[in-house]
Amino acid sequence: MAQSLPIRLGAAEATLIAQLTSVGATAEAERLSIAGLPTRRVESYHYTDLKSLLKAVPPLGLAANAASAPALRVAGAYQLMIANGVIQSSTTAPAGVIVGKAEGGALSTRDDVLVHLNGALAKESLSLTLENSVDPVIQIDRRIEGEAAHVADSLKIFVADNASAVILETFSGSDAAHVGNHATYLAVGKNAVVTHITVDLSARAVSHFATNEYQLADGAKLRTVTIHAGAALSRSQVFARFAGPGAHGDFTGLNLVADGQHNDITIDIRHGVAHTTSQEMYKQIARGRSKAVFQGKIVVERDAQKVDAKMMMQGLMLSDEAEILSKPELEIYADDVVCGHGSTCGELDADSIFYLMSRGIPKAVAETMLVRGFIAEVLDPIEDAALNEALNGVVDGWLLEA
Repeated sequence: MAQSLPIRLGAAEATLIAQLTSVGATAEAERLSIAGLPTRRVESYHYTDLKSLLKAVPPLGLAANAASAPALRVAGAYQLMIANGVIQSSTTAPAGVIVGKAEGGALSTRDDVLVHLNGALAKESLSLTLENSVDPVIQIDRRIEGEAAHVADSLKIFVADNASAVILETFSGSDAAHVGNHATYLAVGKNAVVTHITVDLSARAVSHFATNEYQLADGAKLRTVTIHAGAALSRSQVFARFAGPGAHGDFTGLNLVADGQHNDITIDIRHGVAHTTSQEMYKQIARGRSKAVFQGKIVVERDAQKVDAKMMMQGLMLSDEAEILSKPELEIYADDVVCGHGSTCGELDADSIFYLMSRGIPKAVAETMLVRGFIAEVLDPIEDAALNEALNGVVDGWLLEA
């Protein structure tokens, strides 16, 4: 029997293998040396060929203190910080919020290269336990400072039964060619209500990777918002499992992509028990020579009867050179469910622009108004006024860059 030839490793892969070996993660180094970074042949990376897109990986990051202000300010928020993978000291936490540290990464083991790398390289996890409802927004400012660095960091959050919270994560740092690999594990207790928002505001030279894992107990209510508005290369992964009846999830996001960027949002939502519901709504806006990617999968397992799950991606192209790629999927193993998915893509409506211009509104302003209206469905459900204003400010900033 003929043996397969060994793969040819690129510069980024060689550096990653050396870094894994240097921290004693020999099994992960061997895995990467055999499989390499994922290419188009790996279905979950079909539109984001990391072997081609990730050209180089800088040295592992050194500890750094971040003295600059957060990239996104939310009035009244309780702030925590992870800088270059190191948990920074924090102010007194609100009542019922326990802040701590745990060794190693936070994610469950799965067949994904970013998960494997984070688990091997993240030295500690910021641990948050929310014992009751928390009024102020909890903001975790995750940043990479200094010269170009490869940083893996991790966050683990437990929300108690019947509690409620709004959690914001922002990603930023210095203007250098960093590679960030960020992980978040969020367990939502019985009948708890949680909003979790992640916003990439990294500099354009950065490669940003983030993995969010969710576990939903009985009656849990979760809303997520993923916003890409920074790095040249980014991929956010959402893995969610419905583990208790009555749980509901709203999974939403915005991919704001400009010239030279390749941004990917990939979701894998698994309904593991009966009587659970989810809605997935992701919107992508691309301008210039850019690429926006959405890959969505909903899996309904055999015992998960009476599931209602619907997924939609809507794309808006603002230039002829822009690409918007979408791949929604359903895997249904139960026979009493209501599930569906859809995907649309187009340009700004010419009739709507003409209508606004006929009432004295300049063309550029009319186009901006239509874009804001397109986005509103994702941001309007955010009830905290200061947070809503801050997120709309991110969109406004992206629009002004045009």
